[in-house]
Amino acid sequence: MKRFFLFALIAVGLSGCTGDNWGWYVVDPGTPNGKSNLTFLISGAWNTIVLSLTAIAISVVVGLLVALPGLSEKRGLRWFNRIYVECVRSVPILVLILWVYYGLPALSGITLNVFWAGVLALALSDSAFQAEIFRAGIQSIGRGQYEAAQSVSLNYRDTMRYIILPQAIRRILPALGNQLVYMMKMSSLVSVIGMQELTRKANELVVTEYRPLEIYTILVLEYLVLILIVSQGVRWLERRMNVSEG
Repeated sequence: MKRFFLFALIAVGLSGCTGDNWGWYVVDPGTPNGKSNLTFLISGAWNTIVLSLTAIAISVVVGLLVALPGLSEKRGLRWFNRIYVECVRSVPILVLILWVYYGLPALSGITLNVFWAGVLALALSDSAFQAEIFRAGIQSIGRGQYEAAQSVSLNYRDTMRYIILPQAIRRILPALGNQLVYMMKMSSLVSVIGMQELTRKANELVVTEYRPLEIYTILVLEYLVLILIVSQGVRWLERRMNVSEG
């Protein structure tokens, strides 16, 4: 709650800035033009949210599938895990977005719109980090849990599904929440291929209004509000699932 009061204080302070170098009228909700500009800027929030949530959902699934071979006793599967993680983590997200949108169609003949190209690139990049998070979480579970599962004749799949993963997810939930926050911030890079999310909307408005300071300040506040809401949601979920084992 204190953070929201801080945000309100910043907003009030900015609204009081006047002078020849300030042009807050472009985002003043009290004027028709300012209200229209604010509506235009906020309209990109939906695409940012949907893009981030879709990408994080896919990356969690892919990350788990990549993490499991890394826990195998077979060297070939462990090598697959290491090669995937190291290669994907080494590619900057912006470069990956551009490659997926422009390079993948030329390579495979598959054409993706800007939304799915952004989702694929973000999910692919984040899946490597998710794989490491899952691997660490699963390895943190004591060996006794596996032995208990074997004692009741559970196979590997059921052991993971009913015994190991539920406990691991409780432990890695804070890290998963951090990745969601990271994903929402990195979604701004999808603006380079034309995705109409928050950053793209701000860039387009700057071109027409020529007031980058004021418009990008509103953009910062938009991301601040989104991140604070997500952070509070993750903390609520942590308390709900009793993440703390102390």
